[in-house]
Amino acid sequence: MAAEVKKEIALEIAHVLFIDIVAYSKMASDDQRAAIEKLNQIVQSTDEFRKEESENRLLKLATGDGMALIFYHSPEDPVECALEISRAIKEQHSNLRLRMGVNSGPVSGVVDVNGRANVAGAGINTAQRVMDCGDAGHILLSKRVAEDLEQFKHWRPHLYHLGECEVKHGDKIEIVNLFTAELGNREMPEKFRPADLGAAKRQSGSDSAAAKKSPKSAISKWPLIGAAVLILIAVLVIGSFLFWQQQKPKSSAIASAIPEKSIAVMPFENLSEDKANAYFADGIQDEILTRLSKIADLKVISRTSTQQYQSKPGNLSEIARQLGVTHIVEGSVQKSGESVRVNVQLIKAANDSHLWADTFDRKLTDIFSVESEVAKAIAEQLRAKITGQEDQVIAAKPTDNPEAYDAYLRGLAYSLKTANTAANALGAQKYLKEAVRLDPKFALAWALLSYTDAIGYITLTLQPTVALREEARQAAETALTLQPKLGEAVLAKGQYYYAGLKDYDTAVRYFEDARQLLPNSSRIPESLAYVTRRQGRWDRSESYFNEVERLDPRNVGVLTQHALSYMALRRFPEALRKLDQVLNITPDDLDTLATKAGIAQAEGDLPRAAALLAPLHPNADDNQALETQVYQAILERRPAQIIPRLKEILAKPDPALGYFNAELRFWLGWAQDVAGDHAAAQETWRQARGELEPFLKEQPENFGLLGDLALTNMGIGDKAAALTLAERATAAVPIEKDALSGPTPIEILARVAARTGDPERAIAALQKLLSISYAGPLATEGIPLTPALLRLDPMFDPLRNDPRFQKLASGESSSK
Repeated sequence: MAAEVKKEIALEIAHVLFIDIVAYSKMASDDQRAAIEKLNQIVQSTDEFRKEESENRLLKLATGDGMALIFYHSPEDPVECALEISRAIKEQHSNLRLRMGVNSGPVSGVVDVNGRANVAGAGINTAQRVMDCGDAGHILLSKRVAEDLEQFKHWRPHLYHLGECEVKHGDKIEIVNLFTAELGNREMPEKFRPADLGAAKRQSGSDSAAAKKSPKSAISKWPLIGAAVLILIAVLVIGSFLFWQQQKPKSSAIASAIPEKSIAVMPFENLSEDKANAYFADGIQDEILTRLSKIADLKVISRTSTQQYQSKPGNLSEIARQLGVTHIVEGSVQKSGESVRVNVQLIKAANDSHLWADTFDRKLTDIFSVESEVAKAIAEQLRAKITGQEDQVIAAKPTDNPEAYDAYLRGLAYSLKTANTAANALGAQKYLKEAVRLDPKFALAWALLSYTDAIGYITLTLQPTVALREEARQAAETALTLQPKLGEAVLAKGQYYYAGLKDYDTAVRYFEDARQLLPNSSRIPESLAYVTRRQGRWDRSESYFNEVERLDPRNVGVLTQHALSYMALRRFPEALRKLDQVLNITPDDLDTLATKAGIAQAEGDLPRAAALLAPLHPNADDNQALETQVYQAILERRPAQIIPRLKEILAKPDPALGYFNAELRFWLGWAQDVAGDHAAAQETWRQARGELEPFLKEQPENFGLLGDLALTNMGIGDKAAALTLAERATAAVPIEKDALSGPTPIEILARVAARTGDPERAIAALQKLLSISYAGPLATEGIPLTPALLRLDPMFDPLRNDPRFQKLASGESSSK
């Protein structure tokens, strides 16, 4: 009868996450029920669960003491889900002990004897057996899943081969342990540990008892016991050594040893008499590095990590260790009229031995041949394999126009500067436009122009107008039309979809295509880190950040963005560690110190924030640091000293700062209002509104500008206009499309509602904000609201007597 009812529906390859509550059978019935309910809540709250559930592509199977989740899209999905569960356990439910196993294999949908849908198959059985090999906290993978993940660079450092584990029926399966610095369990599972000394100790105890009975027999046994113990120790030592050898990752990319075919290109020295030719030396260095980075068989460190060193640094072995490479390239460039001399040498850092060196004398029209010759010579010295396609790319001549190339190198030099400022973005844009004017077929220049425009659009270093977005699109499409296989053009098109259109799925497709053409480019995983962060896939974003930091370990911009992610998640200790890494590279960096002060403010530690801010003297273009100082004075309710400084800066506004001048004027009005000079505050806010409104015509979707106008109208007392503008900002960046910035206008709305007598709306918004991760809109970039800020910020004073607000400010309702 059962065989008649039970029928197979389909057979597919699925990706299974098996979850088990450790020691479930030892719990009391009430505790078992509570543990299952808690597990269900955690799983259902993960991004991967919700995404697959919404697409109706997830099957759930209850197992009594846990569950199995069956995914169908990618083997990454169950692993990402496991990491999200692990983070939730660590941060909120540390008393719940889980172990997890992941496997890819065949499963079939079936209908059981009760007529209910169910699933079965070897894929599920193996996932359970993989899980059974682990202990509490472990995320174990089958060999098949691990091999699939190893195709992606960002997973490789987290995969550790354990060896074979004997499972049911005496079968053996290969197991890989997955863990990160924060998640999973790096300890060896019990089943893989060498046998302990318990049996030996017990045997030793019985021998001792016998010895007490018979001294003679004890004497005769000691040599045997000693030999046995020595043999046992030797076995354990050898076993441990072999075991830890197994524990090392299999892949060379996973291994801790630095790859032999790894290289860092130091800044080239400018030997030209005209020191203004420094841009030329920078450009030649970057072009050689770029050609090297297109060879997949090499590991090439990005320029942003090498540019902090001198042209000929002293301690090469230490620098190589910091960058994770075996070889260093040094060089110099001398430009005189139409002639160029380039000196290059390849050095093995460990012993400072020179493996290869050459001098190239060329005319400007033939400089490209130098760049490709150097790249090929270095690859040959390192015995790196160059494919036919890579050889063509390395030898490609980007333009026949030396004047266009000179303009390109000038623009490139601006784009390579560490600081992401309006001045640098405008400088790059100016020269790149000149390059494509001189040579309209210069695809590489079109690609960099598009990339510069898109970055400026989303970071607001360029005014985010519709015209700028359209220029980014046209430049990317022109580059792709000219050279469809140009990696930089593919990357630029993805950046346009990400920054300009917020079309993240399309952007990811372009980034993944670009990865095939630019195998060593740190910009690819960096872009993917930003996209997945906007999608709310925080763990996957962190994996990409980790990948970037391996390719570009001293890129202070990436380290700062990684810190921003931690701040948005309210993981402030981890954010501070990243910011300290930045300060180790660029000591006394003003924005980094201001960001640390912003974290102190969010944690309610105003004395620590004051100590960090006191030595800083930001200018008008250091708007983040300046606004953090103003916010500190407002939180302390002592803004009198900062008001003269703001007036001094606003007396001579810098037109290049666009609407940020008017934003600073809003802060002046707020400081005046907190100081009790309400009439002056009203006057300042009216002036700020008049300065902000003209920008809205060109930037109708700029949610930051809309937020500034909403707060300014709130200060003036125009409640209707303030609420309308806050709602427009919310519509401009829906939370469903942008997990990082989408909630930002909701905070603006909460502030407007609090100050304009709408406590119901304010409380509802605050309850939502404290339950999610996001980048806040005020002062320090990326700091979301916290209970401490609710207690300190004067803008929420109208809510102080509301019990619901008091509960929020106490931290009782915060899930973070």
